[in-house]
Amino acid sequence: MKARDKVTPSAAVRTTSAAYRPRRDNLWFARSRNYTIFVLRELTSVFVAWSMVFLLMLVAAVLDGTLEGFAALAAQPWMIAINVVALAAAAFHSVTFLNLAPKATVVRLDGYRLPAWMIQGGNHSLWLLVSAVIAFFVLRGFR
Repeated sequence: MKARDKVTPSAAVRTTSAAYRPRRDNLWFARSRNYTIFVLRELTSVFVAWSMVFLLMLVAAVLDGTLEGFAALAAQPWMIAINVVALAAAAFHSVTFLNLAPKATVVRLDGYRLPAWMIQGGNHSLWLLVSAVIAFFVLRGFR
């Protein structure tokens, strides 16, 4: 047998796998709660991106001196609805991100691995603290 006539395992797999193609399930993520949360978390990225676009629109309006026009746009009911949905999506995105941190970060103290609830608790506590400080200054008016 010559080298060019030799059949490699990858070539055999390629020819046989083309014959069988199982139907793809379009609702694969709905079969499991974990998969559903994963897909929802990924979809919330669109609303997080919208929040950044809205913030950039605000900065552009302040720099251009057209803040009144931006305020009129932001006061529209449909814009308020989009921003409320974006706030809820950003909160869901943040909570699920902070809940995944113990899986991605291994913290060891004295050779023992820190439990996941301690890492999550620290993350959520810091998030609430930073949110409270920001809310204090925003509501107080930076006096």
